[in-house]
Amino acid sequence: MDKGLITWLSKAGIDVFCVQETKAHADQVDLYPFKEMGYHISWAQAEKKGYSGVATFSHQKPDKVVVGCGVAAYDREGRILRTDFGNLTILNCYFPSGTTGDVRQDFKMEFLADFHDWIRELLKERPRCIVVGDVNIAHHPIDIHDPVGNRKSSGFLPEEREWMDRWEKLGFIDAFRFLHPTDVQYSWWSFRANSRQNNKGWRIDYQMVSRELEGALRGAGQAMEVVHSDHCPVWADYELS
Repeated sequence: MDKGLITWLSKAGIDVFCVQETKAHADQVDLYPFKEMGYHISWAQAEKKGYSGVATFSHQKPDKVVVGCGVAAYDREGRILRTDFGNLTILNCYFPSGTTGDVRQDFKMEFLADFHDWIRELLKERPRCIVVGDVNIAHHPIDIHDPVGNRKSSGFLPEEREWMDRWEKLGFIDAFRFLHPTDVQYSWWSFRANSRQNNKGWRIDYQMVSRELEGALRGAGQAMEVVHSDHCPVWADYELS
């Protein structure tokens, strides 16, 4: 917010705006500017202050808000927030990172396995589903600036990329890659070594869309010119009936 987010958001015309890694509880943030723009605010926060968390801002008030997925280990970290709008479900998710060592990488893989099973069941109940967020995985070599050098890096490990394949087989499509199979765009850059200036990035943020909504997809991309954090906004347009 100190880097111009409110000004950008006030001009961007976004119906639903999702943030991952808020690192804040709702009562620690001045939410008035969002409310002034007409946003309803849904929040999932970690028990630990200054850590994790997701928030969804929507012009339409959700019919239903569900915090978490029912697994305490993940819900304590504020990683999943569900908002329903009629027959549409939006899941705002912040997947764990495994970059800090084996313990967190193991936690990440457990999360991926449990998330797969959980969303498979949810899809039976809510087939019109959009999953947005920081997945912390670059799926294909085209999604990372140095696939050879990073082949053993968390976020591009074979088992993580195979999990993405299984996710798609459940009935989800990667909105951007579906519309732009050969385009190179990234959504995250390290703060180190002028990575953003040199465009040495990773595409680890996604809008994954259930097949039920494939026909509603009109556009998708990364707003790489927008600099409010080490990630840039990932957008998609839908024409929903």
